[in-house]
Amino acid sequence: MTVLLTGGAGFIGSHTALVLLEAGHEVVIYDNLSNASRESIRRVERLTGLSIVFVEGDIRDTKTLADTFATHNIEAVIHFAGLKAVGESVSLPMAYYDNNVGGTVTLCQAMAAADVKTLVFSSSATVYAESRDMPLAESAPTGRPTNPYGTSKLMIEWLLTDLQRAEPDWSIALLRYFNPVGAHFSGQIGEDPAGAPNNLLPYITQVGVGRLPRLSVYGGDYPTRDGTGVRDYIHVMDLARGHLAALDALKARQGVQTWNLGTGHGYSVLEMIEAFERASGRPLPYDIVARRPGDVAECWANVEKAERELGWRASHGLDEIMRDAWRWQSDNPQGYRG
Repeated sequence: MTVLLTGGAGFIGSHTALVLLEAGHEVVIYDNLSNASRESIRRVERLTGLSIVFVEGDIRDTKTLADTFATHNIEAVIHFAGLKAVGESVSLPMAYYDNNVGGTVTLCQAMAAADVKTLVFSSSATVYAESRDMPLAESAPTGRPTNPYGTSKLMIEWLLTDLQRAEPDWSIALLRYFNPVGAHFSGQIGEDPAGAPNNLLPYITQVGVGRLPRLSVYGGDYPTRDGTGVRDYIHVMDLARGHLAALDALKARQGVQTWNLGTGHGYSVLEMIEAFERASGRPLPYDIVARRPGDVAECWANVEKAERELGWRASHGLDEIMRDAWRWQSDNPQGYRG
């Protein structure tokens, strides 16, 4: 099968491209490189010994999308492309709605014109309503997210559901990620955020490698086992395999399917720091500072539905996550730039 990956040069997209190639699929990556590097694609090609077709383009660009579908025999799309910085989305809400929601509309129109109606969408656990009941199952209510990034993900879920209801021959998977982390075991591809990291683990590894002086831990007084926030951290290679499993499942399913991709376990920030220190063999300087508005005390996934329907489960634990993340960062102190 030939699969189009929008945003496929990014962190999750590049690892998914590798998994797809190893499973025998052909991959076309469509990316505007606003928060990614072509180097990730070259490294995936070297790791697999296989070629990737790359198209540089924006998902809002109707002509380039149409040309891509006309040129390549695309049979399915995995949609990663989108702006993803929570804090930035608060300052630039229109940019997030234009790019994430508007871009998805343009993509779906291009898919329909090309009669490609199999879509796996990169959604997020941010769509769930705030809850003290853990773990979160797919049946848990969604709510008004606390930032435009999360709202854009929920709006896209709504529009895809409406699209499939109007045109029942579409097969759509909504994959609600929890916290993707780690890197390929080779250390050749990993997370390389542009600018200051927005997520915990790349912040930890950049402090570890000396790019940043100290880690700020937001909140030490939550009602958790050590006072710091608890989250479900999933190895990016497990996440990539989840996309392959969802794509395979859609072959026999029409409609909209929703699956959580997480581990079913929560780790605190201090537990993440301790695991990093074990993996790296070095202390990590940090300060506990005030909570951030909108952060919840704890959040982790119920993954029974994905295990039951996809035959998928996460297989990498916290020590493997840290080992692989540290190998990537220590081998590539400046990311793909050196």
